[in-house]
Amino acid sequence: MSNPIFSDFFECCVGQWISERTYHYIAQSFVERSRTEFTVSRLTPEKKTKVLQDNGYPTINDTGDLQGFNLGFYTISEAGEEVTQNLNILFVVKETSEQHLFGDYLRDRAYEEARPIVSTFKFDLATRELLMSTPYTRVVSVDSITLVNPNVRVRRILNYVKPAPGQPLKDLGLVGFGVEQKQASSA
Repeated sequence: MSNPIFSDFFECCVGQWISERTYHYIAQSFVERSRTEFTVSRLTPEKKTKVLQDNGYPTINDTGDLQGFNLGFYTISEAGEEVTQNLNILFVVKETSEQHLFGDYLRDRAYEEARPIVSTFKFDLATRELLMSTPYTRVVSVDSITLVNPNVRVRRILNYVKPAPGQPLKDLGLVGFGVEQKQASSA
């Protein structure tokens, strides 16, 4: 059964957003700003099934309660570098507590590596923070989205140098911060 706070978080995410971000590249002592325009829409049941299949995830017959969306974005950095991407994202709740939901975060295309990937997430029901952790080949990315209100989200991105197996995360390669504002619907 779906949690109403978790469902509301995803419903609020649907729409057009603008993000102003600052990235701190720790080893290079370099700071970069960027602007991202993105569109978030709900995933159809067929797309949910495809994301599960792309990741070799066990079959889920009824995907109706699964939260997920299609994310299309265009980013331009202050240096003029441009990135465009479109991906499908699905969240499968595996555990619940009074304060949190825990589960798997699946994408048909990862940000750092162009391949399907299964990551983990924790959602805080009180603060409406979605915390996602993805182990890539060389880094571990810990992303946070906090829904302040239906029109404002705060984003934090921490990329750690991937430690040896069993070792804690400790060496930061990149830290990013952003404010995301929902755009008024033109309809």
